[in-house]
Amino acid sequence: MKGNTVELDAVDRGLVHALQIDGRAPFRLVGEALGVSENTVARRYRRLRAAGVLRVVGALNGARLGHSAWTVRLHCTPDAATAIAKALAARPDTSYVHLLSGGTEISCSVRTSTAEESEALLLHKLPRTGRVTSVSAHLLLDHHALPGDWAGIRALPPERAALFTPPAAEAGGDVSFAPVDRRLFELLSRDGRLSHAELAAASGASASTVRRRITALRRAGVLVFLVDIPPAVLGFRSEARLWMSVRPSGLTAVARAMARHPEVSLVARTTGPTNLLAVVNCRNPLDLARYLSERIGSLDAIRAMETAPVIRTVKRAGALLPLER
Repeated sequence: MKGNTVELDAVDRGLVHALQIDGRAPFRLVGEALGVSENTVARRYRRLRAAGVLRVVGALNGARLGHSAWTVRLHCTPDAATAIAKALAARPDTSYVHLLSGGTEISCSVRTSTAEESEALLLHKLPRTGRVTSVSAHLLLDHHALPGDWAGIRALPPERAALFTPPAAEAGGDVSFAPVDRRLFELLSRDGRLSHAELAAASGASASTVRRRITALRRAGVLVFLVDIPPAVLGFRSEARLWMSVRPSGLTAVARAMARHPEVSLVARTTGPTNLLAVVNCRNPLDLARYLSERIGSLDAIRAMETAPVIRTVKRAGALLPLER
């Protein structure tokens, strides 16, 4: 089943929203919130996952460890773009790899854990080939909206959404890792809903150890669960990245205002020739044009803007997508 042919009904959308709040929410609880059986919820999830349009991904929250987040832009010749995008997507330190602007630009997110890694990223790790015509890396200084909180996924009324609450992360304190944790991160990055028994069998640890470590990592704020779903499946078929130059005195106000827009799934201040990055998701090109002219156009502190439509997504949420997608 091709992902772009899947249509979501109210139960599917409620399931996606519940998993956005807590990626490991029990299907029993999801069924209670939606007024259907646990088996129905499990069957819907398996159908959507088999179709390649929905999965839950366990991810390392690098910000909790002081890691730096970068967004990288590469311009290249059209014949090389797909191969370079796939090579970037295959790396474990990348996420959200997109082909943009008619297939001549690639955008991806990268995390580095040390200053040395940041230097290596800029000087050695980025592709160096005659088919790459330019490369720029922009440090993300802060976020005002993140994909995991995108309003476009929301489908449950507030009283039902309130039934789902992920374990609260504890503020401050040192983060300690156990020997099994690396393997758990590897497994959860492929399927964030693997059971404790499945994780135990694959990691060589006991189910009780797995349960304890997942709980500890979530409470430490270093393990988060993200919903990976194409915006087009939710009806948002025009996705674009916006690079904006904003008057410094109005930067915070613009970022906060855009974070409240339901079309926006990411807003971040950056270094570089532009100082604000946003990702927007609209129903169609006409809605995108209206958003840019009316919603963005009303923000007077924006002095210049570059719009780069997403034409293909190779990787989302830190996990490599099937090549046919």
